[in-house]
Amino acid sequence: MTAIDLPPSLLATLPGSAYTDPVIFAQEQAKIFEADWFCAVRSADLAGPGAFETVQIGKESVLVSRGRDGQLNAFLNVCRHRGARLCTSESGTVKRAFQCPYHAWTYGLDGKLVAAPNLTGMPDVDRTEFGLTRLHLREWLGYTWVCLADEPPSFDETVVGAVTERLGGPTEIDAYGIDGLALGKRVEYDVKANWKQIIENFMECYHCATIHPELTEVLPEFADGYAAQYYVGHGAEFGGEIKGFTVDGSEGVDRLPGVTEAQDRKYYAITIKPGVFVNLVPDHVIVHRMFPLAPDRTLVRCDWLYLPEVVESGRDLTRSVELFHRVNLQDFEACERCQLAMDSRSYARGGVLVPSEHHIGAFHDWVRARLA
Repeated sequence: MTAIDLPPSLLATLPGSAYTDPVIFAQEQAKIFEADWFCAVRSADLAGPGAFETVQIGKESVLVSRGRDGQLNAFLNVCRHRGARLCTSESGTVKRAFQCPYHAWTYGLDGKLVAAPNLTGMPDVDRTEFGLTRLHLREWLGYTWVCLADEPPSFDETVVGAVTERLGGPTEIDAYGIDGLALGKRVEYDVKANWKQIIENFMECYHCATIHPELTEVLPEFADGYAAQYYVGHGAEFGGEIKGFTVDGSEGVDRLPGVTEAQDRKYYAITIKPGVFVNLVPDHVIVHRMFPLAPDRTLVRCDWLYLPEVVESGRDLTRSVELFHRVNLQDFEACERCQLAMDSRSYARGGVLVPSEHHIGAFHDWVRARLA
């Protein structure tokens, strides 16, 4: 069956090779992840000068650190001398500078070359020119976004624009005060599936009645197969007997003060391409960050964010966290189940999308256009 053989109700998907081919994955690394704004770290995780994290963006290792002036900086994690990996730890704190363990080239927190063996004998070496390669950086929603492109796309049009398009207005997300929330829980998932599998799964709810019993109990409309992202500005309403966005429908924690009556007792899901999910509920926010590592492997870091006073009080967040943790496990198992068949001859030309999944076709068109 080819696309022209399909009835009007169905759309063709990407072919199976799009989820397994190392060449396609390398193109995605270069043309998507190294070209777009990438949500790298939670800014509050880098609390003071010298705090750093290293993250994988496409094929590049990126070093994000806080400078002595309190500002965040992002650099390629590569010594300018002979290309050694500068920092091998995922996170940590340095006192004053980053020093390459190979030949001791040393860089200030601002990336400038400050010392190297015999450097005083080379007065013609520009210490800024031979400093670390600086990357574009923006902070938004309490996270640090990095772009590796020489000329980054408009942050407002791409990142902020995705949220505006989903919620129906540019200020709707402000009600949740995300940049002022505190981390209540973080869970890391090593998913044996292609990054696109995870996005496609998150965007639709055709599977919800099948694999998400807890979620459909809290959000009954999801049992009908229509995801919240299917409608601009739509939030899925809590069930009539549901008190909070918890695994058993029990009462949650303190409602975020900016949440309006129109937003109360509703769940909003947002996809920010290429790899961020934002989930909004009245008393907390859940943020997924994807780090594609291989054609068939994606690291997902999931943060549960609450009012600082809720986290500091030590209140029990277990039932709140458990709901979406179960959803994550259920979703990722489904993604891995699909990944197993992507190199099957039965899926060589791909599969099909039903009407409630047609918006995934737009995501596939976006991927094709980026790789063209």
